[in-house]
Amino acid sequence: MVCCDRINELINVSSIEQLWDLHTQHMAGYGFDRILYGYTRYRTPTSLGDPDDFILLTNHSRDYTDVYIGESLYTHAPMVRWALEHEGACSWSVLRRMLNEGVLNDGERRVVEFNRSQGVTAGYSISFKSLSTRSKGAIALTGRNDLDQAALDSIWTEHGQEILALNNIVHLRIQTLPYSTEKRALTRRQREVLGWVGDGKTIQDIALLMSLNPATVEKHLRLAREALGVETTAQAVLKAAFQNQMFVLDP
Repeated sequence: MVCCDRINELINVSSIEQLWDLHTQHMAGYGFDRILYGYTRYRTPTSLGDPDDFILLTNHSRDYTDVYIGESLYTHAPMVRWALEHEGACSWSVLRRMLNEGVLNDGERRVVEFNRSQGVTAGYSISFKSLSTRSKGAIALTGRNDLDQAALDSIWTEHGQEILALNNIVHLRIQTLPYSTEKRALTRRQREVLGWVGDGKTIQDIALLMSLNPATVEKHLRLAREALGVETTAQAVLKAAFQNQMFVLDP
């Protein structure tokens, strides 16, 4: 079973950066040296939402991510489709069956070929349990180049429950830690005014509490809406709360 010390390390980190560093080390110890995590709270029946709002964490090379993520190749990935339709863990041996059965479309086959060119050929995908129709999280665990799928399947047979537990803990922990992309990051003042709005304060109340004039408060709210890519202040409060950018302690 998973070592309690390892679990406690993951639980007690104070930043996503620390969490991810530990998790990549843990997964490498099982033979998975490249991992890619993605999470969205803005899924619709036809889209995963704005990529600027995704939580994306990876230790893949830029050569890989610039194409797979930067050129939106992931939208055609067979294992992404699997993750959207299932929960739990899946061996990438399923890809061989998909290829043999001819069920992959042209876009999906292009993803498979690109992954082969990058040495992303053997691994496991984990699709996390969703608590709403708008959210979805998954992680792709790529095995070391010296390990084929059969070797990884043997590792999973012995340690799969430990690996699954650690990934579930990391997924849940990510949702409690502040995270924002460069485009979505709020300033301290923007976080503060949104926090007061979340507490039910009016513009006049906030101006008094922060020793500002109402026009300056309005400016901070406008800039917060622009940074978060939303139209209303209510949406800004919701998105900032989702990203844990409100009511957080400054380091």
